[in-house]
Amino acid sequence: MLRTFASLIFLLVTWGQSLTAQTLSVATVTRPPFSLVENGRDSGFSIELLAALTERLGWEYEINRVDVFSDMLGVVRRGEVDLAIANISITAAREIEMDFSQPIFESGLQMMVKIEDMQAPSLLKAVLSWDLVVAIGIAFVLLVGGGMLMWVFERRAQPYFDRPLKEAWFPSFWWALNLVVNGGFEERVPRTPIGRMFGVTLVISSLFVVSVFVAKITAVMTVDAITGSVNSINDLYGKHVGTIKGSTAAGFLDRREIEYREYDGLSDMIADFEEGAIRIVVFDAPILSYYTAHDGARFGRTVGPVFLKENYGIIFPDGSDRVEDVNRTLLALREDGTYDAIYRRWFGARD
Repeated sequence: MLRTFASLIFLLVTWGQSLTAQTLSVATVTRPPFSLVENGRDSGFSIELLAALTERLGWEYEINRVDVFSDMLGVVRRGEVDLAIANISITAAREIEMDFSQPIFESGLQMMVKIEDMQAPSLLKAVLSWDLVVAIGIAFVLLVGGGMLMWVFERRAQPYFDRPLKEAWFPSFWWALNLVVNGGFEERVPRTPIGRMFGVTLVISSLFVVSVFVAKITAVMTVDAITGSVNSINDLYGKHVGTIKGSTAAGFLDRREIEYREYDGLSDMIADFEEGAIRIVVFDAPILSYYTAHDGARFGRTVGPVFLKENYGIIFPDGSDRVEDVNRTLLALREDGTYDAIYRRWFGARD
């Protein structure tokens, strides 16, 4: 009887150890720098964190890399894998169908713009703009007209204007230009009553003319500076925007009623961005920052602050008994500095 009881205990212990040592099935999707393949090996911040977690827990794991983010969520939802890890935002809608670990990364959304749409305008381009050419033309006509009126009033009284019509237009224009810019010539003061009244009118109105002209130049250069660029979320309306289908970025754009092109995968979206089919990408800030700092440096830049702050987590099938063990181990990895060491390798020192 004693021998039978000892054998039963041995079988139970062996069975428990086999459960502990079983290989977990882990789903992920390629999302640099969280999950990627380098030199034929799975790598990334999330993958390194997973390795640290399973080592501490004594678990083995096997990576199942899927092509589409929604497929990764689907296999977890259906219980076909034990967990999934990448850049998975913790949301209320997902929490209804799956279980989340504690947050493993603080993130948010950001915008990425084609690099040619961000180039600063040149002074030459602003000067040659059609609006500015029109403003200069109007100013020229007004100055010539004002100078010729003064010639009509003063040609018999002021020696400066005493010249034939075919020779008078430029001196008259020059007189009006100096009146507007410098306040006129003391030795060429109008002498007739109507000429003096007209001269005073020109001096007063010149202040308005100069102000309008300067404002027009400033407006043209300002409009040229912001045309085709994006500085805030409000600038997304009417632009060629893209994001991932079913992502938190897609939900944000839907709520703001901003039209966008949706993609099943990151690679397709990036390919269209590089080709110019879309000019702006709204997506997870760390992924866009990693892209623009590496392969995408010549294609785009991130703009504006990070918005819609969110946290990433590890997801499990609903009711998984592994969540508590993972949460305790995550706390331990943060407390002993392991988490910070992994973070620094991929993102540098935290602010």
